Amino acid sequence: MTVINRFADFHDEIKAWRQDIHAHPELSFDVERTAGFVADKLTSFGVDEVVTGIGRTGVVGIIRGNKGDSSKCVGLRADMDALPIQEAVERPYGSRVDGKMHACGHDGHSAMLLGAAKYLAETRNFDGSVAVIFQPAEEDGGGGKVMVDDGMMERFDISEVYGMHNMPDLPVGEFAIRPGPLLASADDLKIHITGRGGHAARPSDCIDPIVIGTEIVQALHTLVSRARDPMHPVVISITQFHAGDTSNVIPQTAFLNGTLRTMDNAVREHLQERITATAVEIATRHGGSAQVEFLQPYPATVNHADQTVIAGDAASLVAGEARVNRNISAKMGAEDFSYMLLARPGAFILIGNGDSAGLHHPEYDFNDEAIPFGCSYWVRLAEMRLAG
Repeated sequence: MTVINRFADFHDEIKAWRQDIHAHPELSFDVERTAGFVADKLTSFGVDEVVTGIGRTGVVGIIRGNKGDSSKCVGLRADMDALPIQEAVERPYGSRVDGKMHACGHDGHSAMLLGAAKYLAETRNFDGSVAVIFQPAEEDGGGGKVMVDDGMMERFDISEVYGMHNMPDLPVGEFAIRPGPLLASADDLKIHITGRGGHAARPSDCIDPIVIGTEIVQALHTLVSRARDPMHPVVISITQFHAGDTSNVIPQTAFLNGTLRTMDNAVREHLQERITATAVEIATRHGGSAQVEFLQPYPATVNHADQTVIAGDAASLVAGEARVNRNISAKMGAEDFSYMLLARPGAFILIGNGDSAGLHHPEYDFNDEAIPFGCSYWVRLAEMRLAG
């Protein structure tokens, strides 16, 4: 019940990889440098097959065990992309790209999976194959879906798939997981409002899209408390409201942007219908119009029961049972690893990042002390699932 000693030996090396990725953040599918860095490392480790361009810029490495001739393949996934955020803390390895930073720890996720790949390629103490999956565009673009749609599961005959994400405020060396819904679905909600613009001194001659938009925002917040089962968590957050350019003109249009998050697909569909009907009705009543779009949908991340037990057991081998929470409360964050869990059985686990700034915060940084725990988890999980 401890980390693998070998990771203490090359902790500094893995940390250097992490900090190099941190210094060179890339967004969405535009992760060519990071993907090239990953592919070069996998090749240098002696990974049997390194395939680039899966899901546009994803990388998959195949490591074959030496304990038998099983055809079973287990997938382990990390994400590579950063966020369009300006880093607020000066660090020796700080972002070298203005307006971009690794504010969610994908640099650490990639480095930990690289460390595990190096160890697995050295030892090969398993029967079957491990597919190490490095995914682009988790934050924006649904890279998980794109990799699945690109035939990744079938091409590499992946039978199970597992993911991991760091969690601030969970102590380093601890893990958390739950069966069933762990993370929410996410829809990018856009509402385009059209009124009739005119002089701000004559509002009676206009149809004010700002008034319409304000009423829509208030009504959508009411939907959360009055139009859904209270046993099903829901979040509707309007995060952008754009209208007008000057003080003496009532604008012609307004734009609302936000997010809808749920844990249940039926609730999600019901609320999409209610949001659309509410926005259209309010706009029409004022004499305007509204168009509602739901874009880049991420389904809820739903862990499979058997694989959740397996993932918890692997974490227990690393951290000890007392440091594995097997029934953490579901979170309203979202993950496009959900697409991989729709394609294959698997589980998503959270690993402690300690006392750090929150995810997507400009002062956030991945905690390098978590690296040996994450690497060890991946190795124990692979060896357990491919024990022969």
